[in-house]
Amino acid sequence: MNIKRNYVVIVNKKGKGIDKGEKLKVHQEGKLHRAFSIFIFNKNGELLLQRRARGKYHSAGLWSNTCCSHPRPGFDIKDEAERRLEKEMGIKVKLKEVFSFIYRARVGKLIEHEFDHVFFGRYNGRPEINRREVEDWRWVSLEELERDIRKNPRKYTFWFKKIIKKNGSQFKTILKTC
Repeated sequence: MNIKRNYVVIVNKKGKGIDKGEKLKVHQEGKLHRAFSIFIFNKNGELLLQRRARGKYHSAGLWSNTCCSHPRPGFDIKDEAERRLEKEMGIKVKLKEVFSFIYRARVGKLIEHEFDHVFFGRYNGRPEINRREVEDWRWVSLEELERDIRKNPRKYTFWFKKIIKKNGSQFKTILKTC
């Protein structure tokens, strides 16, 4: 397990920060904390996926949305999302927060209990991936993605499948505002 001693923002059910906690401990105890998920689309409406690096502390080797992480305590979440996107994927774009939701899931010995802020952005180039974070990437249409998730659900992260199932049908409408 490759995890640095990082801190996350513990929140209440309304998303208000109430404390901070050490990242691994928060995931072991299942405390609700702030996270973000980024979805980058190209001019054809295709979504940029990443395959998480094998060294990740959970969900290693699974396909997921373009980028996801936790904002550092004391920093603006949109700024943190844009910073992390550049670090993981080499992409520098402006993001727009489009919705948020809470989920809880056991992932191995850890519990993901996150107040997840979802951001969309546009990009038409080729990502420059950080191999410590990302193993692979690909562009995919939403229709192809939904088919593959139904056929091969174990290839994808829990939170990504939840976002696609709950909100995927609204993505094309949301994209018109980005």
